[in-house]
Amino acid sequence: MKAALLLIDVINDMEFPEREKLLKHAIPAAGKIAALRKRLKAAGVPIIYVNDNFGRWQSDFQSQIQRCIGAGCPGRAVAGPLVPEKDDYFVLKPKHSGFYSTSLDVLLQFLGVDTLILTGFTADICVLYTANDAYMRDFSLIVPSDCVASETLSGTRAALQHMKTRLRARVLASRSIRVN
Repeated sequence: MKAALLLIDVINDMEFPEREKLLKHAIPAAGKIAALRKRLKAAGVPIIYVNDNFGRWQSDFQSQIQRCIGAGCPGRAVAGPLVPEKDDYFVLKPKHSGFYSTSLDVLLQFLGVDTLILTGFTADICVLYTANDAYMRDFSLIVPSDCVASETLSGTRAALQHMKTRLRARVLASRSIRVN
C-alpha cells in the first residue's frame, strides 16, 4: 500500500451562513487531523491539501492560507492548526470533488499512490464527492471518522455509511490507521 493523506477544504474561511453548525464539529476534527498528519508525515506519507478556491479565481493557495488564518476570520480555529508545511502538496479545486478539473490524478500517479486517506470538510459534500471520484478511479479508501465533519452529526454519519457500504472505504478512528 502506498498511501497519501488528503486534507479536503481545511483551509477554509467558513464565511457562510451556517458556519457555526460546521465549526462545532470541525474544530475538534481539526485537532484530530493535525495529529494524524503529524504521525503520517513522520512515516513518509505524502500530505496533499485539496482545497476549494471559494470563488476567488484570481487568488493562489498561499493567499488563501493567509486570509483564513488572519485575525477575525471565522475559519481561523480550523485553518490555524492545519497550515501546510513547505514540503506538502496542494491542489486547488473549483467544485466539490478534488478530482474535478484539477491535477490531483496526475499528482497521485506521480507519487505512485494507490490508497487515499480522506479527511476534511464537509463529510457529506466535498469529502464524499472526492471519495466517489477516487473510488471510480480504483483507489482504495480509508476515512478516519474522527477527522471529517459536516454541519450535522447525521450528515456525517450518513456520508460515512455511504462511503463504507457503496465505496468500500475502511472507516475507522484515526488512531487505528497504520501505514507501512
